[in-house]
Order: sequence, then structure tokens, then C-alpha cells
Amino acid sequence: MTVNKRIRLLRQALNMSQTDFSKAIYISSGYTAEIENEHRAANDRIIHLISLTFGANEQWLKTGMGEMFHASPLERKERIIALFNELDPRFQEYALTVIDQLLKLQKESKKT
Repeated sequence: MTVNKRIRLLRQALNMSQTDFSKAIYISSGYTAEIENEHRAANDRIIHLISLTFGANEQWLKTGMGEMFHASPLERKERIIALFNELDPRFQEYALTVIDQLLKLQKESKKT
């Protein structure tokens, strides 16, 4: 399987449209379509950006070796909950405020 096909597989595993996937990594949906349809090569910068943005295993993207994700979404949620529970209650409130702000920023960035 090619890098391009693994990128498509990753996007599908994330249950994202090409448009949403593209916006998340700041490229056009046309560029994503060209990559997925193997009309354009996925360069190292794009692969690295996908890895950072979605928690994908960069080695898997490049070679197919290893797991698709560094940690499953469930493992990430469990880690977040464990870390949150270790926080002092006043810092928990701060963490919730930061998460709310991040969600607002995400919504606004999707509008543009």
C-alpha cells in the first residue's frame, strides 16, 4: 500500500471528509484529493503535519510499519481523564476554560 493510500485510510479512520481533513492541516481539499488519488506525492512536510495534527504514527504513514496511531482515541481519553483527575480543583476549572476556548477557536477556524 502506498503512502497516499495510507493517508486516505487514516482520514477514513478519523471519519473525516476531505474538506475537514484538509482544513485541519491547512491545505486545500483539492490538494488532499490529488494526494489520495495518487496524482501528487505526499511530501515529508505533509506527512509530518498529518502525524502531529491527528496523532498518527509517522513511520506507519511512510512505510506501513507499526500502528496507524500512536495511541488509540480511547487511550488518549483515558490519559486526559487521569491527568485531569490529578489536578487541583482550581486548575481543573482552568483546564476546562482552556478547552472551551480551544473549541471556540476550532469552530471559528472551520468557518474560514
